[in-house]
Amino acid sequence: MKRLAIIGSGDLGQQIAHHALTDKHYQPVGFFDDFQKPGVLRHGYPVLGDVEDIVRLYKENAFDVLMTGIGYKHFETRVAVFERFSFLIPFGSVIHSSSYIDSSCHIGQGVFIYPGCSIDMNATIGNNVLINAGCIIAHDSHIGDHSFLSPGVNIAGFVTTGKAVGLGIGTIVIDNITIGPGVRTGAGAVVTENISAPGLYLGVPAKFRKLL
Repeated sequence: MKRLAIIGSGDLGQQIAHHALTDKHYQPVGFFDDFQKPGVLRHGYPVLGDVEDIVRLYKENAFDVLMTGIGYKHFETRVAVFERFSFLIPFGSVIHSSSYIDSSCHIGQGVFIYPGCSIDMNATIGNNVLINAGCIIAHDSHIGDHSFLSPGVNIAGFVTTGKAVGLGIGTIVIDNITIGPGVRTGAGAVVTENISAPGLYLGVPAKFRKLL
């Protein structure tokens, strides 16, 4: 297996390492983390250094592929690290073997798809997207780069989301909806109309609550 390094050694980094190894995608070798000392063990793997060490250690053959373990609370950082390194270092993807991905789908780089997901025909998943457990993405829908889908999100057909969209646990999006970049939804939101302005949307149907 190729050797995987993960940016961020928190809970998300731990989950990526776990599924990468147990589902036989990659051998995790450690984390890059600006807030931990090099050599410290995190979840059984060492901190290799901070973000500034990534390119050097890649050139020194310390790892083969990279993934982003930065979650929805730090969207700007999640986007920045991928865009900084994606043209310099190969990004891996972990797509759990229990998930159904139709052969007509297009999946970008650096994608993490948890167990039990279903992605139907002609769907497109952008780069650096996370799709948590039990999500359903119907035919012909597009999930924009850097987006983060919490567990149990259901997206109907012909839906398009912009970049860095965060859909809260159990969010439902009806068909033929467009969601603009930077939109977040809360738990159980139901999106029944197009959303263009960034911010947090809550409720049934989902309504704007506040800027983030």
